[in-house]
Amino acid sequence: MNTKILFCTGIFVALLAGECNQDLAEKNEELHNPPAKGFDVANSDPAAVELADSVMAAMGGRKNWEKTRFISWNFFGRRNLVWDKAEGRVRIESIPDSTLYLVNINTLKGRVQIKDKELTDPDSLQEALGRAKSIWINDSYWLVMPFKLKDSGVTLKYLGEDSAATGLKCNVLELTFKNVGDTPENKFRVYVDLKDNLVKQWTYYKEASQDSASQIWPWDNYKKYGDILLSADRSDNKGPANVRVEKKLPDEIFNEF
Repeated sequence: MNTKILFCTGIFVALLAGECNQDLAEKNEELHNPPAKGFDVANSDPAAVELADSVMAAMGGRKNWEKTRFISWNFFGRRNLVWDKAEGRVRIESIPDSTLYLVNINTLKGRVQIKDKELTDPDSLQEALGRAKSIWINDSYWLVMPFKLKDSGVTLKYLGEDSAATGLKCNVLELTFKNVGDTPENKFRVYVDLKDNLVKQWTYYKEASQDSASQIWPWDNYKKYGDILLSADRSDNKGPANVRVEKKLPDEIFNEF
């Protein structure tokens, strides 16, 4: 056999192997999604964890989620929020009570203005900043929950396949909580599309012991914001709207009324 042909064949095989290794490395990077400290690894199903990782990948991947910096949105027409993910700074404009919160959710330091008057009493200010963090916990969860499936205090269970309210076939993921958030007694079931691994419905149980859902909400109308997918302006006209993802914003947004 011609040695030149053998040599060329060897190069082709090496290149093909290199491409396969590169594809595998990219796939591993896409699925790389380590749990947050405090995630309940011991009591979470391996199948549930794998499903959560597939959701993260479908939403844009852990790497793109981590580098996403500024997210702003309106919540139920009642509040406008701007969140600096990197530094924990949040600006909340509460429309019904004319209150403006500037809070760092990591340090609970900040400023609050109610009807054009800034709070100066230390106790009142601290109470208001705590309220601001609770608002952020609730309002941000409605927007970015699929990125938080392996958060601290979360236990995941895989419940098998079921149909969403629309009839769509889904894998069902159950989330329960332990010593985390403002309402650890809640339970959620998340319906993940069998085809694209995107969350398409979530059901809310006020108490984890409940068998019947307290509320069922669609999770639809996905669009790309920056490098990630988010569900907003949903078909039931509830939850987050007017979503924006930006790389830069002026510091005054988080410091000045």
